Amino acid sequence: MIDSATPYASQRMPVLARNVVATSQPLAAAAGLRMLARGGNAIDAAIATAITLTIVEPTSNGIGSDAFALVWDGDRLHGLNASGRSPAGFSADRFQGMDAVPLRGEDSVTVPGAVSAWVALHERFGALPFDQLFEPAIQYARDGFPVSPITARAWQVGVDVLGERPDFHAAFTRDGRAPRIGETWRFPEQADTLEAIAATRGEAFYRGELAERMAHHVQAGGGTLAASDLAAHQADWVDPIATHFGNHELHEIPPNGQGLAALIALAILRHTDLADAEPNSLHATHLQIEAMKLAFADAHRYVADPNHLDVPPEALLDDGYAAERARLIDPNRAGDPGHGVPKRGGTVYLTAADAQGRMVSFIQSNYYGFGSGVVVPGTGISLQNRGAGFTLEPGHPNQAGPGKRPFHTIIPAFLTHRGAPRMSFGVMGGPMQPQGHLQMFVRTVLWNENPQAAADAPRWRVVEGRTVAVEDAMPNAITDGLKAMGHEVTRTPPEASFSFGGAQLAWRLDDGHYVAGSDPRKDGLALGY
Repeated sequence: MIDSATPYASQRMPVLARNVVATSQPLAAAAGLRMLARGGNAIDAAIATAITLTIVEPTSNGIGSDAFALVWDGDRLHGLNASGRSPAGFSADRFQGMDAVPLRGEDSVTVPGAVSAWVALHERFGALPFDQLFEPAIQYARDGFPVSPITARAWQVGVDVLGERPDFHAAFTRDGRAPRIGETWRFPEQADTLEAIAATRGEAFYRGELAERMAHHVQAGGGTLAASDLAAHQADWVDPIATHFGNHELHEIPPNGQGLAALIALAILRHTDLADAEPNSLHATHLQIEAMKLAFADAHRYVADPNHLDVPPEALLDDGYAAERARLIDPNRAGDPGHGVPKRGGTVYLTAADAQGRMVSFIQSNYYGFGSGVVVPGTGISLQNRGAGFTLEPGHPNQAGPGKRPFHTIIPAFLTHRGAPRMSFGVMGGPMQPQGHLQMFVRTVLWNENPQAAADAPRWRVVEGRTVAVEDAMPNAITDGLKAMGHEVTRTPPEASFSFGGAQLAWRLDDGHYVAGSDPRKDGLALGY
C-alpha cells in the first residue's frame, strides 16, 4: 500500500474507487465516468473523455489532433500509435533556406490521427455503441459549457498568438476576443462534425466530406495536405517498449514518441545509488537531472519515424550501454552531455480504469496551443502543427520528408510490478513529459507517495545545457545545492507552473481498487465510484 500522506501544498485529496477517470478538465472527466455508469468499460470512458476534451479544452487539443494509447485489457498491455504522417508533398526541399519547419501555418500541418485512435480503440475493446461516446461532447458543443479558469487563460494566449489568422479568429473568438472564465462557449459546427464522425465511424473524416474540406483549406493556404494523405492514414497497434527498475517495469510507446527518453533515464539510474538516496534530497534530484540530460541527448539524436530509425530502441536500452552512460554522471557536478553511440542493432492526458481491471493511458494533442492555427471553416477542426517536430538536418533519421511520422512529444505511460498492472499515468506538457514520467515513477515506486502527492510535489525541468528550471515551491536547500554543483537554476513563479506539465495517475491496489490523482496545475480532477 502506498502512503496516504499529502505532504505538499494542494487543495486535493487522492480519490479511491473501483472505477476512476482522471483528466485535466472536469466536464471531460465526468463524461468518461458517465460511460462507466452506463455499463461501459475503461476504454469507452477513455474515448468519451478524449472526445469531450476536444470541445471543452480546445487550447490543448482538438478534432485535428494526434493520439497515442496504452491499454491493459485485463491480461496484457497493448500500444496504439495514432500519430499522423506528413503529406506526400512534404519534403526537405520545400524548406530550403529555412532553419526549421515553420511552427505555425499550413506547412506545419500533418495528417490528424486522433479520430482514428477513437475508432481503433472502440473496434478492439469498446462495449457501448460508438455514437454514445460522442453524446457529452456534442451536447457541450451545441448547447455550450462554462469555460474553466486555466483553459480561459490559455485561450487568451492563443488569441494573442493566432488572432491575426482569419480562419482561427472566426472559429475561436467571439466579438473579437477569447471567452473569459465562466463564460458559456458554444460551437455548433463542432457538434455537426462530431455527429458526422460518429455516424460514419470516422469515414467522413478520412475519406468523406470532412477530408475534402480539410485538404481544400490547407491547399488554399499554400500547404500540401491532400485528400489522398487523409485516406491513406491508419493507426497502428504496436508492442510497447519497457525497462525495469527493481521489480517494477515502465512501459512506453516506441518511437516516433519521446517515451524512449524516460526509459533511457530510468535504465541509467538503475546503475546509480538512487534507490538508496533520501527522498526529496539534493543527491536524488541531481541524479535524476543528470540521467535525464543523457536521455534527452540520445532521444533527440535517435528518435524518428519507426521506419527510418538508424538505431533501434533496444540498443539504447541495452543494460551495458546504460551502465556506460551512467558512468558519465558526476555525483557532485552538473554536466552538459552529448548523445552516445550505442551498438547498432499544449496536450491533454487522461487515464481511466474499471472494476474488471482494464486500464487506459491516453494522450492527444494539437502540439502548440491550438496547433497550427489552421482551422477548417464551418467544421471547428483545428489542425495540429506536428510538422514542426521534424528537423532539417541532412541525414538525420527525423529529417523532414514525405509520408513520415515526426518526432512526437506526447507519450502515455504504464507501470507494471513483476508483470502485473500497477499504474496508468502520464504528464502532459512538451519536453516535460518524459521528465514527468521519471519523476512520477521515482515518487510512487521508490518514495511510496500516493498519486495525488506525486502530482502535487514541486518539479524540476531540464531546459538545455546546464540550465534547470524549478518550481517556486522547490526547497531552497535543493536549489542552492544544485547551484553549488554547477547547475544553472531558474526559479519559475506559480503563474507559469503550466510549463511543468499536468499529471494524471491511477494506481491499482492489490484488492482491485484504484487510487487516482489529478494535477493541481490544471483545471481537472479525478472522479470515481
